[in-house]
Order: sequence, then structure tokens, then C-alpha cells
Amino acid sequence: MSKLTQFGNDLYTGQRSFDFVGRRNTWYIIAAVFVLLAIGLTALRGGFVFGIEFRGGSEFRVQSTSVVEQGTASATAIADEAVASVVPGANPRASIVGGDSVRVQTEQLTPAQTEEVRAALAEAYGVAESDVSSSFIGATWGADITRQAIIALVVFLLLASLVLAVYFRTWKMSLAAIIALFHDLIITAGVYGVFGLEITPAAVIGFLTILGYSLYDTVVVFDKVRENTSEDGVESRRTFAQSVNLAVNQTLVRSINTSIVAVLPTASILFIGSLLLGAGTLRDIALALTVGTIVGTYSSIFLAAPLYVHLRQNEPELKKQGTRPRVARTESGAVR
Repeated sequence: MSKLTQFGNDLYTGQRSFDFVGRRNTWYIIAAVFVLLAIGLTALRGGFVFGIEFRGGSEFRVQSTSVVEQGTASATAIADEAVASVVPGANPRASIVGGDSVRVQTEQLTPAQTEEVRAALAEAYGVAESDVSSSFIGATWGADITRQAIIALVVFLLLASLVLAVYFRTWKMSLAAIIALFHDLIITAGVYGVFGLEITPAAVIGFLTILGYSLYDTVVVFDKVRENTSEDGVESRRTFAQSVNLAVNQTLVRSINTSIVAVLPTASILFIGSLLLGAGTLRDIALALTVGTIVGTYSSIFLAAPLYVHLRQNEPELKKQGTRPRVARTESGAVR
């Protein structure tokens, strides 16, 4: 039997254990620090940078492989100067797309300004005006997309809370899972805010997807928690905290393996999409999925189950568990 298999068996039988529940205050502090950093640093940078799909505006695409080959900094600087020469204060955002074109986004321009910017970009990059395409997204459409994204998030959280409460027959499991979901969402979105990355519809899809993954991982842990605690009673030699901690250890290897299997393809898409193909949509969704999967694995192990114990620790019937003489005198029965 390999060492890894033996390690997993020891965790499942309780011969080896990590004290996840007993050290829950440590995990709370770590989670709180990351959440506060995500919120604080994002606020210091002036908030999130939303894509043109949300805020509305004008977009130009310049087909200019020769300029792109000079490097990202040079290609985007040319666009910034060209737009500023025509419409000062348009706040242009230039980026390389697909490795052979430059995308320039600005505040919404009038038709006349749009034509002037097209001509300026064509002259700056040394291409024909036909190689510069333009489009615009109205602020009303962007506001509608924002509203739909918020509605989707709220509906998801409400349905998830209801299903968990019904499935596990306790609102405390549901509350612990939802708190963990908010933790995952705040930190994942915080990565975009801290580094000034644009939040696009693809990124929002990624956010909603990782919430589903995090919820799935938490349900796996909670299902084992329910199985362990349903066998306990007043005569049990295990405390409630020990039964929950055993469940987390029993699902630990599965959670880690699942996260690795999930992160490998999303990280590959992130690398290929952003560095090799220059595909912004692939980068946006893959970044959210990669960060969210890692954070979701942490929350399902270190937050959700300890929070559930915290919510139920003062219930009278649970205080009676594990009071027989031979019970270990540690909160979670873990080998330190």
C-alpha cells in the first residue's frame, strides 16, 4: 500500500487527524484578513473596473499585426495618444486581443467623434480606415446586464439556502454554507479589484460557476458530517465537535483531489488564453474559476464545518455528548 493511500486510510479511520474544528479561531482570522484585504485594497484603488458591457461606451478594433509585434506597451501607448489627440478625457483603455489586433475602449462618443477617432487610430497605426472597426454599447444596455447579474446572484443564494436547509433539515448548515460562499465570492472578486482587472460578463459567469463548485464541495463535507453525527447520541464517546472534525478529515483527500483536478484545466486555459492566444474572454472566465476553486476548497474545509460547530456548540443536547470517562480531552479529538 502506498504512503498516500495509507495516509488517506488513516484520516478516514481517525488514526491520524488534523484539528480543523479545534483551531477554528485561527481559520476565522485568516479568512477575515483576506476578506478585509480584498475589500480594503479594492476600495483604495477606487473600486472595481467594469468592462464596457456594464458601463457602456465605444469600442474600436485595429488590425495591425506589425504594431502588435513591437510589444504590448508600445501598441497600447499609440492608441492612448491617438484618442487623446481627438477627444481629451475619453479615458481610453487599450489591450492586445488575439495577438493580431488592438482593442481600444472609451467613454461613449458621438458619431462625429467616433469617425474622428477611427481616422486618428488608422493614421497612428499606419493602416487603412477600413481596418479600424467601431461599435458602441449604450449605458441602458450595460445597466440591464448589471441588474441581471445581481438578480442571478441573489436568486442563486436564496435557492441554495432553501435547498440546503431542506436537505440537511437544519438552517444552521445552510447559514454556514452561505457564509463560506460569500467568503469565496469576496476574495475571488477582490483579486480583480486589487489588480485592476476588468470585470466582464465572462468573469461574472466564472463567479457564479465557482459558487456552484464551492457549494458542491461544502455539501460533500456536510453530508459526511450528517452521517457521523446521526450515529451519535447522549451515550456517544465522541463530542459533536469531534464527529464533525472526523468528517472533515474523512473527506479531506477527496476535496484536495477534486480541487486539483478542477484547477489543472482552468489554469491551463488561463495560461493559453492570456499568454498564447491573447483571448480576453478565456482569461476572464479561467481566472475566476482558478482562484474561486482554490478559495472554495479552503472554505469548505476550514470555514464551513467549523462554523457549523460554532453555531450549534451551545445546544443542550450536544453538550451532553462525549461526557463518558474515556473520551479524549480535546475539542475535536485530533492528533496534534
